[in-house]
Amino acid sequence: MEESLLGKLQFWRKAAPTQNLGVYICAEKISVFQAATDEVAAKSMTFSFNPHDWENAFSQVLKEFGVAKLQLVLAADFYQLLLVDKPNVQDEELNAALLWSVKDIVTQPVTDIHLDYFESSKQTTNKVNVVVTEKPVLLAILLAAKTAGFVTQGVSIEEMAMSNLFDDNQARLVLSHREGQELLLTVVRSGEVFMQRRVRGFLQIDKVSAEDLAYGVADNLSLELQRSMDYFESQLREAPVSSIELVMDGERTQLANLISANFNQKVTAYNGSSVEVAFAQLALAEIARGDV
Repeated sequence: MEESLLGKLQFWRKAAPTQNLGVYICAEKISVFQAATDEVAAKSMTFSFNPHDWENAFSQVLKEFGVAKLQLVLAADFYQLLLVDKPNVQDEELNAALLWSVKDIVTQPVTDIHLDYFESSKQTTNKVNVVVTEKPVLLAILLAAKTAGFVTQGVSIEEMAMSNLFDDNQARLVLSHREGQELLLTVVRSGEVFMQRRVRGFLQIDKVSAEDLAYGVADNLSLELQRSMDYFESQLREAPVSSIELVMDGERTQLANLISANFNQKVTAYNGSSVEVAFAQLALAEIARGDV
């Protein structure tokens, strides 16, 4: 009995983290979301740091939140999303085959990239979405998190994070925007991304005044939304989306009001503190989804 009990003692092993955090990674700041519990209220914070100083970034998170399991979402700065022909190979060989499919598209040598892929269940062509990241950067982020004592549950991207916004069977068109980036348009339903695209021409939409939105910006954006909705209905043969959601900063409520005049669907503006925190919250939702 004594030998059995003593055999389980490992004084150097740290206890596994019991709390979960959603983390959104940008080049110069990191946003963290912690869900509410019976003991504490929900908590979110954004930390600034020198570009790519990941040790400093995660040490700030550790100081404020303590050790935890993390789900990371990478900002668009850290990856390319490519649509390529799907190689005719077995699933277990697909990642290796895709390396050669993208080698002439990416700027890095194939030895310096890490890739993954995803497909929609409504795929109408023999194409696959390939996510390409720089392996040294991704490893530096993961190593800094581990050194700080965190356990990384998974790493995702902005497009896939949007699939956690709702958990019902209604298709929704989500328009998201982060400072300095192109608009991201996704259609999600039942935890799946059915379509996604970046919309050019609205890089500074978070800086546009409420008055200026009414002078062409909202109508131009509505045209882009209508094009995507037409594609979703005609090419994917789906029913119209049930709502339009705006996840962005700036005059989002005024923009929602202007866009709603052009559509039958309800248009809702996200009411959180910042779009970065919204992505961190969606990251945390991925852990909850995996625990189901």
